[in-house]
Amino acid sequence: MKCIATFNVTSMAIMFERACRKEGLAVKIVPVPRQLSASCGLACSYKCEEEDSIRTICEAKNIDVEEYHHL
Repeated sequence: MKCIATFNVTSMAIMFERACRKEGLAVKIVPVPRQLSASCGLACSYKCEEEDSIRTICEAKNIDVEEYHHL
């Protein structure tokens, strides 16, 4: 399974990637897959098993994730 976070604005995708990488998590900015939509066109892929940690980081850093997707 692949997990993707989508964002309304590009700056949130960049903040997400930086914050997660700083915590040692393997995240990567990717184009939004065709079956999903997001205003900014950028998403971040991550390991699904790290989602709880990622959600905690985003809440602490006020990173606005549009939606978390499990593909």
